[in-house]
Amino acid sequence: MTPLTQKFLTLGNAYHLPGNWLTDRPHLFSSTIVDLPKHQADIITTTIHNIQQVAATPAFQTAALSIAPAFAQKTPGNSGVLFGYDFHLTPDGPKLIEINTNAAGAFLIALLEQAQGIPNALKNWHTRLMQMFLNEWRNKYPDKPLTSIAIIDSNPEAQYFYPEFLLFQALFHANNIACVIADPSELVLKNKKIHIENTPIDLVYNRLTDFELLQPAHAVLQQAYMNDQVMITPNPYNYFLYAHKRNLTLLSDQDLLQRCGISEKMIQELNAVVPAAYIVDPAHAEKIWETRKQFFFKPVSGYAGKGVYRGQNMTRRVFDEILAGNYMAQALVPPSEIEVDGERRKVDLRAYVYAGEILGFGARIYQGQTTNLRTPGGGFAVVRIT
Repeated sequence: MTPLTQKFLTLGNAYHLPGNWLTDRPHLFSSTIVDLPKHQADIITTTIHNIQQVAATPAFQTAALSIAPAFAQKTPGNSGVLFGYDFHLTPDGPKLIEINTNAAGAFLIALLEQAQGIPNALKNWHTRLMQMFLNEWRNKYPDKPLTSIAIIDSNPEAQYFYPEFLLFQALFHANNIACVIADPSELVLKNKKIHIENTPIDLVYNRLTDFELLQPAHAVLQQAYMNDQVMITPNPYNYFLYAHKRNLTLLSDQDLLQRCGISEKMIQELNAVVPAAYIVDPAHAEKIWETRKQFFFKPVSGYAGKGVYRGQNMTRRVFDEILAGNYMAQALVPPSEIEVDGERRKVDLRAYVYAGEILGFGARIYQGQTTNLRTPGGGFAVVRIT
């Protein structure tokens, strides 16, 4: 057992994590530290602020929400917790790969920083994370205390990130907020409020990958959200405004950015960081096929790297399937690499964000086409700004 592993186990015991939480996830953490030059961190910060301003414009909101169901177009009154802005670091600066609205791993990065000896890492993350949830609530309900939270995911104990659910639960309990971890099937609506058994729920911390809440199993959540009977964070409005992958085509659309009324300087800053992207249109199939090697193809409603293809590896059969689906093509931006135990590994950098402000950074080290947290020598890694 390495000293770092022993530190993780000690920290896990303090949070009463299951004894197998690390052995069942042997590649969850990497001992490698990823250096992020300060000028690149500054560019990432500026990019996130710029996107926040663009998303606040009527022109962008009209474009982004045009494909959302009616109930998801209504402003919910809360910003949405823990966005993840994912970047690849290149010689030409950081490039935005995607935005997520239920980004996993922030609390695990906190553990990792503490285990790596960063002073007050857990204390600082605790403060930032708790303040985020309190702000969500107080900004909409300034005169009502937040008394109960439900962390919701499908079959949560079977989820790879179940240990993080337990970490959040412990944080909420330490701040005198009741918290349950539950499957959406356990939710019931009574007296115009969501309950789990006999406990009324103020706020749902939503870890579902049904970002639109359209699956039949999530009907109670959708109904409560539509009728403003519970705060859900993040929620469908947050997803369609920021994280639906079609938005990457909007953020690289120069005409739209100009219609948003933002400055030319901001447009240039976004151009430098947001790779060109467009919706795959079957009417232009042959042109797309001919240029496929320049692009990475993603389902617009996908997540966790599911259904993604690198154009240069694509067969005609797969390409025909993409044409029949709902895909976007994004200019190919290879990730940076780092040496781990004498072998090269890819690096994906994530900024954890709330309301346009960065809470902290983390990295994922991996092999293969997409991040997976299952690569020997890979996993979450500490980011050091240099």
